[in-house]
Amino acid sequence: MTKYLVIVESPTKAKTLKKFLGKDYVVESSIGHIRDLPANASEVPAKYKQEKWSRLGVNVEKDFEPLYVISTGKRDKIKELKGLLKGVDVVLLATDEDREGEAISWHLLEVLQPKQEVRRMVFHEITKSAIMQALEDTRDIDTHMVQAQEARRIIDRLYGYEVSPVLWKKIKPKLSAGRVQSVATAILVERERARMRFVPSVYWDLVAEFETPAKETFEARLVELDKKRIASGKDFDPDTGQLKKRDVHLVDEAQAKELEAKLADGTFKIASAEEKPFTRTPAPPFTTSTLQQEGNRKLRFDSKRTMRAAQRLYENGFITYMRTDSVVLSSLAVDLTRDTIQETYGPEYLPSEPRHYKGKVKNAQEAHEAIRPAGDRIHPVSEIQAKLGGDEAKVYELIWKRTMASQMKNAVGRRMTLRVVDADGSVKAVFQATGSVIDFPGFLRAYVEGADDPEAALGDKETILPAVQQGDIVTSERLEGERHQTTPPARLTEASLVKALEESGIGRPSTYASIIDTIQRRDYTFKKGSALVPTFTAFAVVGLMEEHMGDLIDPNFTARMEDRLDAIARGEDEMLAYLRDIYLGNGHIGLQSLVAEKTEEIDARTVCSIPIGADGAGRSITVRVGRYGHYLERLDPTLDDDHEEKRQTAPIPDGTCPDEVTVPFAVELLETSAKSDEPMGKHPESGEPIFLKSGRFGPYVQLGQPEKESGEKPKMVSLLKGMTPETLTFEQAVALTGLPRVVGQDDAGEEIVAHNGRYGPYIKRGSDTRSLGPDDDLLTLSEERARFLLSQEKKRGRQASAEPLKVFEKLPGLDGDDVRLLKGRYGPYVTDGTVNASLPKDADPETFSAEDVVDLILRARERKGKQKTKKKSTTKAVAKRTTKKKATKKKATKKASKKSSTKRAASKQTPKKKSDDA
Repeated sequence: MTKYLVIVESPTKAKTLKKFLGKDYVVESSIGHIRDLPANASEVPAKYKQEKWSRLGVNVEKDFEPLYVISTGKRDKIKELKGLLKGVDVVLLATDEDREGEAISWHLLEVLQPKQEVRRMVFHEITKSAIMQALEDTRDIDTHMVQAQEARRIIDRLYGYEVSPVLWKKIKPKLSAGRVQSVATAILVERERARMRFVPSVYWDLVAEFETPAKETFEARLVELDKKRIASGKDFDPDTGQLKKRDVHLVDEAQAKELEAKLADGTFKIASAEEKPFTRTPAPPFTTSTLQQEGNRKLRFDSKRTMRAAQRLYENGFITYMRTDSVVLSSLAVDLTRDTIQETYGPEYLPSEPRHYKGKVKNAQEAHEAIRPAGDRIHPVSEIQAKLGGDEAKVYELIWKRTMASQMKNAVGRRMTLRVVDADGSVKAVFQATGSVIDFPGFLRAYVEGADDPEAALGDKETILPAVQQGDIVTSERLEGERHQTTPPARLTEASLVKALEESGIGRPSTYASIIDTIQRRDYTFKKGSALVPTFTAFAVVGLMEEHMGDLIDPNFTARMEDRLDAIARGEDEMLAYLRDIYLGNGHIGLQSLVAEKTEEIDARTVCSIPIGADGAGRSITVRVGRYGHYLERLDPTLDDDHEEKRQTAPIPDGTCPDEVTVPFAVELLETSAKSDEPMGKHPESGEPIFLKSGRFGPYVQLGQPEKESGEKPKMVSLLKGMTPETLTFEQAVALTGLPRVVGQDDAGEEIVAHNGRYGPYIKRGSDTRSLGPDDDLLTLSEERARFLLSQEKKRGRQASAEPLKVFEKLPGLDGDDVRLLKGRYGPYVTDGTVNASLPKDADPETFSAEDVVDLILRARERKGKQKTKKKSTTKAVAKRTTKKKATKKKATKKASKKSSTKRAASKQTPKKKSDDA
């Protein structure tokens, strides 16, 4: 009987496959890539360390030959896989069916060097039928796909390792550049620049409430005056905020009030009543990017969280492969979906013919199926909830609904428009009301894009107007002017950034989540609500690259690079030619020469300066990107005593959005900073000046000035909770400079000291500490109170919470355990008494569901299990090393003892030679 070794990349995937394969199949995971380019200098083998190209990990002088090293911690895994090879006849490489999966299989083949027959096994869903079919349709490794992945990996390495050091030298350390991340950062920066350029405009209109003879009311808005259309939001340039159309009537406040007075007592009639049918078609099934976008909009999940849930769903056999550009459904999937629609929603929701979709994504690659429920039956959401948890259940439900909707009938309805005019014609004003009625919801019954509840969304989409005829008289019940102001372009969210990247042909389904994660970790963006806000560091990086390396940050250039990679994957282009073009140049300057030429000419001060404007006195204000934070700089063109420009600086508080740093805002910060240079007074004992200052992390008091010669910093103490710069007294400032302060002594004469710590005020006696209560004042705490606090039993960590916010009793999936929701030092969290799990930052403890609680606890238990295993193995390793050390030491001692014995024996046989002094 033939024996098979099936290698996948994920332990969960391996576990699922084992359910479908018999005893003749050994299924094992590689746990991702087993080798890669060196992550740092320590991973470079000794024999290559002296090579000029070793820091890159790519031999650019020898046809860009990559230096692959076994990944940290993978040696034991390779040894295990080699051991399993001995008992099998055929090796099946069953990694994912995209470029990355193909590359993992190729690396496994290169490292394991099996003598057995090797076949590539691919499938887009982990179900029994799909696995059995894949066993019948095995193939060789696709070398073109491997080369495309290898080319991408090499060029990403060359790009990052060549450009990043320029950023370290010219801006600040620990920054990074990347083929896709730099373009994503540039997109965010350009949107923020648009917000900074934007100048809001104000416009007015009138809103009226009319009543029909049948006593029905409807609301209408002024749309026309003197046969000229009233300016509305669409008439203003979204980038500048200014009116772009001049053939419209721009109503100001005075005109609005005048019209309101003229029409207040008038009578009105229906000038026209029109009704037009409309049809809406469903969106196609999910691709990777649309799943991430809807996960962000509907579930408030970031891309990483959505993809983590999708990965678990795929590996457990509940959905098809989750990294795909395709919107195609297989005929089997279409049939199953249509059967489910008929059963769930009724035959009236099923079109006579199946729907077929064609992708519109630029540079779509590796056409798998769309993301859909897997298998020959649709699993209920409750099953996912029980087996995997809350995140997976929510993402699965999203996929289920979108798949159903994609094969349902169109939504059909009517749009109605009523136009109302002044009955006597004295004022040529036209009001308009619009409404819609959905006659047949079709796919909207299952799924509405951007809405959580289809039923509620359907109601929101309906605005029913009363049945009236042309010429009917209506009366005005309410008439008032309404002010509007144009708003700057909205910042990009994770969803809209993914959409922008996809539409530009930049990046691939498997990379979007990691791109967004990287630009957040590198201090290029931070979150404000769901919006991605670029930092001033991002402005400096993008400015440098635009000025000196424009092609590398141009979306079109990056998209063309993706085209080349796609061509390599199809076998239509060569990897080596691509790498030479990009790195060495071909009729254009290559990456290597570009970086070498530009590094010297880039002025660090210029790229780290973002002009804001000038104040009323003509003094220029600039944001400077420093190594330790962003700050404002104002230069006075007048000369000081040393004939140099006067310079003022002020730190910009962390979390400030670039578009908020306007000239008035900057002036206020600079003036406040200038005042902080004036002391509040002198310390009554030391005579040193005390200053009230504001820094990146908030207000603080400073005792004395920095020592210029020694560089010693003065004492700085943050304000206590409840204190503000406006209300701080000099006496409080003096008391703050005395922290930490000795409160007194205990009975044994040991000092009790009061501190203001990272997590609040506390007292300390030796190594014994106690937190202060909400009514205790750190500055006036008495010795008696301190002794009392130390006499109380110490409350440890989160168990100190007196009363739970909520108790979830006997939760299913947790063996009937009760779970308490508590308020902790770092925010609300849940505990089952054994493990703790913090609630997500945006979660509301009041509305947090039992399902989400189960999910959090299960994940915490899983993490704890992994930590125990790791700790156990680490302890084992330490014990092994200790035993080895002891054995070596014992051996050395024994050897030394033997040597000593030999010497002693020799000394007895040979008489000592007398010295010359004897």
